[in-house]
Amino acid sequence: MTAGIGATAHPVDAAAALRLLPARPRLLALGEPTHGEEALLGLRNDLFRQLVEREGYRTIAIESDCLMGLLVDDHVTSGAGSLDEVMERGFSHEWGAFPGNRELVRWMRAYNEGRPAAQQVRFAGFDGPLEITGAASPRQALTTLHAYLTDWVDPDLLPCDAATLDRLLGADDRWTNPAAMMDPSRSVGQTPEAARLRLLADDLVALLDAQTPHLVAASPREDWDRARLYARTATGLLRYHFWMADTSPSRMAWLLGVRDSMMAANLLALAERGPTLVNAHNGHLQRNRSTMRMGGRPVHWWSAGAIVGAHLGDGYAFLATALGTIRHRGVDTPPPDTLEGLLYALPEDRCLVDARRLATALADLTPAARVSPWFGYAPLDPAHVASTDGIVFVKDSWKSGARPPLGTD
Repeated sequence: MTAGIGATAHPVDAAAALRLLPARPRLLALGEPTHGEEALLGLRNDLFRQLVEREGYRTIAIESDCLMGLLVDDHVTSGAGSLDEVMERGFSHEWGAFPGNRELVRWMRAYNEGRPAAQQVRFAGFDGPLEITGAASPRQALTTLHAYLTDWVDPDLLPCDAATLDRLLGADDRWTNPAAMMDPSRSVGQTPEAARLRLLADDLVALLDAQTPHLVAASPREDWDRARLYARTATGLLRYHFWMADTSPSRMAWLLGVRDSMMAANLLALAERGPTLVNAHNGHLQRNRSTMRMGGRPVHWWSAGAIVGAHLGDGYAFLATALGTIRHRGVDTPPPDTLEGLLYALPEDRCLVDARRLATALADLTPAARVSPWFGYAPLDPAHVASTDGIVFVKDSWKSGARPPLGTD
């Protein structure tokens, strides 16, 4: 069986990845089974560099706050802010502390130095302004969208003034109260003020859309693109807060679905701009329906990758990543009857596996599901192999500091 699986394995590089695909994707998604492992961040950085230098890709999008990511994009394109400032303020989930992310930003800034805007690489976060403990206030997204429209359209068309938004929003800590995640009664998402804000946000977005010919002609294209981002984020956040205040059994399915829907909308906007490498958890990028058990109940929703794949078809491709060991996290050699165990028997330290050929090789064998001793690592589901374009397998992960910087090897 190992010999049959080995026949599906290739070196991990951009050319090999694109050869697996029926068409050149607008969005090439590289998943990961856990966050923050330097082996995976280094591999991602190498793949992005190759896609930029050899295949014409110009954007990388990661699972981080889409609004905070604008600071990173400004830095890599214009040098705005110091690297330290950008790593502290440009990433959510505390991911600015990962050396691999710092190295990515450093390389992107160095690559862009002296290049015209059309040839520069771009950075994007595509997650909403969301954390496990709650969601951001919609203030930044709403007020920035309103300010853009105030600058460029007839003021009589605006559904409200800035003072009205400020009054309805109130104090930001009302929106960010972490107690609301576990107690819907602590959320402000279904108050009369929030309901009014949802209607106003809808009107602001409708105005932005209706004025597209004028706005594209009159305002800088970058400002219009960002206004669309603020519009998506404002409506998404208000919808998320509404469901945080819900008490029905579908509350969690809505919250999970809204988050991935926000991610998908951001990715589809990036696809309009040009070929993009996307990096996030496998679970956000898979084509299969997502499921988990919460409070003894199954919860189902569609991931961002599933939504984007439905829109783009062959324009979306998904490479899942599987890991053999993360010994510093207590994840040791995988059992030989699991998918990771079969891949671990291959001689390569890392390889790219043709997932569809692998599914054929496994037709008469159903690998056991691997059980992780660490909550932060999610093994691949063997049932998802056939719906994946490729599997990047890394035999062993390692702690930070054991790998040379991007661009030096």
